[in-house]
Amino acid sequence: MKFNWIACEPNCRGWVSAVGIITADTPKDFEEFSRGRQLGGATVVLDSSGGSVNDAITLGRRFRNLGLLTTVGVSLRGGQSVRPAVAPEAYCESMCVFLLLAGKKRYVPEAAHVRVHQIWMGDRADDAKAASYSAQDLMIVERDIGRLAKYTFDMGGAGDLLSLALSVPPWEDLHELDAGELKLTNLVTTDLVADVLPHVDISAPAMAELAPKTQARFGTEPEQPAKSTKTAEALVPTGGVAAPAAAAQK
Repeated sequence: MKFNWIACEPNCRGWVSAVGIITADTPKDFEEFSRGRQLGGATVVLDSSGGSVNDAITLGRRFRNLGLLTTVGVSLRGGQSVRPAVAPEAYCESMCVFLLLAGKKRYVPEAAHVRVHQIWMGDRADDAKAASYSAQDLMIVERDIGRLAKYTFDMGGAGDLLSLALSVPPWEDLHELDAGELKLTNLVTTDLVADVLPHVDISAPAMAELAPKTQARFGTEPEQPAKSTKTAEALVPTGGVAAPAAAAQK
């Protein structure tokens, strides 16, 4: 995941653009990004296909400790005569959804895609039905489900979020949450974009084409925690191109 600060002076504070896969390096990368910045109460604009369960939990708790706000979108830097903006047609999938949950206030544009699915052993997700699993594998997955459940309730999420996510196996497409489910799961806390991005245009047309989402591929070491699995490739001015995740994913 790549972090960039989108300056929006003098009429707005600016925000953090967070784009790409959550990996074992992501919490450290965020700490390096935040060093010397006054991020307390800032907004994070997410465009991510997910990634590592435990590293997403670590990052999400850091977001909450900073009192960050969250939303979904593609951050557009603008130029000399164009103000920065947020294109709403973006994706927040898998463990990105739980980063969204970390926001003290949370807004999801109508055009955004918020999608969930199960935790699974990454190296066996391509043919999950035919794969074999050891007791150790099951222990890892169940342990991480427990960690994710505690995190969800600590962040103020509803059990419905876990129920929806854990009902979608890796051989099925991700489940996209509709407006009712976004509220049922408590992922959305406000219907007003101004509550998270005051003075920012979030209805601007995208300046970059979003690559279509494809079923992600998992890859993991037996001792690695379960992770998130969708791979997104959004070519955006402020972020990078998300690379396929390499460990067990959700």
